[in-house]
Amino acid sequence: MADQIGWGIIGLGGIANALADGIAHTDTGRLVAVGSRTQEKAEAFGDKYDAPKRYASYQEVLDDPAVQAVYIALPNHLHTTWTVKCAEAGKAILCEKPFATNAAEAETAFEEVRRHGVFLMEAFMYRCHPQTARLVELIRDGVIGDVRVVHGSFAFHMALNYDNIRLSNPAAGGSIMDVGCYPVSMSRLIAGAATGKDFADPTDVKGVGHVGKISRVDEWGTVTLRFPGDILAALSTATQVSIDHTLRIWGSEGHIEVPHPWTPNYHDTDVNVIDVYRKNRKRVWRIKIEPENRLYAIEAEAVARGIAEGRSEAEAPCMTWADTVGNMKVLDAWRRELGVVFDRETDAGLKMPWTGRLLTVDANHGMPRGRVEGIDQPVSRLVMGAIGLHVNDMPMSCMLLDRFFECGGNCVDTSYHYGGGAYDRVIGRWMDVRGNRKEMVILGKGAHSPNNFPQRVEGQLAASLENLRTDTIDLYMLHRDNPDVPVGEWVDCLNEHKDAGRIRAFGGSNWTHARLAEANAYATAKGVTGFCASSPNFALARWNEPVWGPECTTAKDPDAYAWYQESQMPVFAWSSQAGGLFAGRFDRGADQAYPPHDPVGAWISDENFERLDRANALGERRGCTAIQIALAYVLGQPLNLFALIGPKRLGELITSLQALDVELTGDEMAWVNLETDQRPW
Repeated sequence: MADQIGWGIIGLGGIANALADGIAHTDTGRLVAVGSRTQEKAEAFGDKYDAPKRYASYQEVLDDPAVQAVYIALPNHLHTTWTVKCAEAGKAILCEKPFATNAAEAETAFEEVRRHGVFLMEAFMYRCHPQTARLVELIRDGVIGDVRVVHGSFAFHMALNYDNIRLSNPAAGGSIMDVGCYPVSMSRLIAGAATGKDFADPTDVKGVGHVGKISRVDEWGTVTLRFPGDILAALSTATQVSIDHTLRIWGSEGHIEVPHPWTPNYHDTDVNVIDVYRKNRKRVWRIKIEPENRLYAIEAEAVARGIAEGRSEAEAPCMTWADTVGNMKVLDAWRRELGVVFDRETDAGLKMPWTGRLLTVDANHGMPRGRVEGIDQPVSRLVMGAIGLHVNDMPMSCMLLDRFFECGGNCVDTSYHYGGGAYDRVIGRWMDVRGNRKEMVILGKGAHSPNNFPQRVEGQLAASLENLRTDTIDLYMLHRDNPDVPVGEWVDCLNEHKDAGRIRAFGGSNWTHARLAEANAYATAKGVTGFCASSPNFALARWNEPVWGPECTTAKDPDAYAWYQESQMPVFAWSSQAGGLFAGRFDRGADQAYPPHDPVGAWISDENFERLDRANALGERRGCTAIQIALAYVLGQPLNLFALIGPKRLGELITSLQALDVELTGDEMAWVNLETDQRPW
């Protein structure tokens, strides 16, 4: 056929044979090129499957203009890098499962693919098969009542060959990654179908297993997942023991058994069955599935269909992008329960970003920057809040910090008090791994109540410096004021540390503007350095009471706002997006009592929900989101303002970065802040 898709395959191991055979049994595609590390292997594979072009490198497959779609059949640790390379080459992608080494890699890869606008699907072939689609229908139709328990396993007993990638830590092997990902993905599919969704993510993950001393990966294990609605899944996997593969789904009115859930009609179109039983264990229904093609041909056709329809991802129950990321998160959590850390996830392994490109600042970034007295380099107007980083997931933290840095962000806010120094340590590790300390501006804090006394600063500052792996903190802020301590004692204390080279500049977090003015009057009179910056709250929303405690301050107060506008002291605004209010995270209809100074309750008010409604309306008109409107409002103030953001996911960070492209008019800012009822359009 003239419109057949030209397929390329990189990595010519066993699974590549299955896909090559599948392509040969479709009308939608043809195998045109294969790539291996050796010409000999490429020639042998090409002869076997009649591929006209055989390359001794993977890149040559990507460079071939006859190739439109690439199947990545490489070891797990290479998936992300070559996914990015395929996207850069403009190729559609079918990537073998598991999609990446971890969820952070997966999110990074999807963002790169999104930027290049190509199709991508993770290769869980069973998800494309009509047997799986029929199973989802049965669950949604309630044939066994409410789903309560899922039992599933995928396991086999292979020889102890430590050259095999399944028993290789550097290759991100192990039974969880190799075949445990199947029952995890199935349980998430079933739990989703039972609750009216395409998939569901578990709220609890409890895993155990055996980790080989030589392989340093899991060789057998089990995991229990709890999903919304108290749906439970008990799953097993192994590379060193064989276990029955029958999938069993137990409900309030019976159960379902699927004898061949993972490899239905692997080679041909033999009949597959789904058996339905009532509570008395009596089988009442045998459903025969008779597909029109073999398993891997169906998978290849799903890719061809997505490309033909101009989509970037497949349709459920095939693996969507969000489904893949969710699955990787569960695999990460299961491995974390067993203590399995891949070499690729250590500091040494993280040296090279997963994209395969050295970490650099995008020359075309749109990040505005401002000056802070005492700090030589300009400071990014968006400041990454460390509290959004992941202390138990260094790859995820690297993903967020890398992207922030690439987009021109160079300032990170942290504190001695965050996680007992854990967030300081994450930032220190990242700067060490990336070797970019000189390019970063660190905003550190100490002296939080009840330990906010000048004599406590020295020990806390020393601990932060050690955790951050640096000799100097660029901007050091007192985390809380202690009005019982004269301002002169604070100023003298901080000047001592500045003169010693431990800090470059200092300021106050949650200090009133009156105390700041008093401190700087003392510094001027004494001829020493004063406070150069402040960190109060400032957001589009107005709190009902101070968040976190009565000592917290806001620049939203008219007197404080006027002082900051006149003085132009740099304002590092925390909770600049009102703790998620403008992301729609708060329930306006909830009848709930919140404790004093609660980080949610403090923002719950009719006025703030009206601000949210107006931000949504304005965002719809401007082609952006409410949270981008809220951040644009903050950045548009006539203050010397730097906005602290705390994204936990890559998508959240990108949403905040996109707010830099939104510039509000004065009328729009007044309307969204409830200063007028006159719509600005």
